[in-house]
Amino acid sequence: MQIRHENKKDAASIQAVNKAAFESAAEAGLVDALREQAHPVISLVADDGGVIVGHILFSPVALLGHPELKIMGLAPMAVSPAHQRKGTGSALVRAGLEACRKLGFRAVVVLGHPEFYPRFGFLPSTRFDIDCEYEVPEDVFMVMELQPGYLAGATGTIKYHAAFSNL
Repeated sequence: MQIRHENKKDAASIQAVNKAAFESAAEAGLVDALREQAHPVISLVADDGGVIVGHILFSPVALLGHPELKIMGLAPMAVSPAHQRKGTGSALVRAGLEACRKLGFRAVVVLGHPEFYPRFGFLPSTRFDIDCEYEVPEDVFMVMELQPGYLAGATGTIKYHAAFSNL
């Protein structure tokens, strides 16, 4: 399996993976909207012999009151059901975090499974005194500093791209 940046011919396969993983077209629509509206985005696929079996997207988010901070939001991530629990999602997350670092982003937020994301260094956002704009349980909104200490003293609410409001 190879993790690589998506290309134009991957769009239909990315939609199919998101629909299969989430049993809804909402996340697939979000991917399309972010691809068109948010810049920069990091969109990676897990390619298993020419078949797209996973996808991850990162797009910029804002910490209100701190427009200078370079923070990415990880969402969505999808792995086709037949490839789940085989390391595909982990490979996507690791490659995506490295791509964020290379683009100069210094922190990443995620709204996700509290059993999965901490293994990569994500911590509950409450440790940073950072809130999500959406009402969610505290343990599912997490933050990872790609540069240690980057968020020191920067508190507030994370605002996602407007495309997320359609979910």
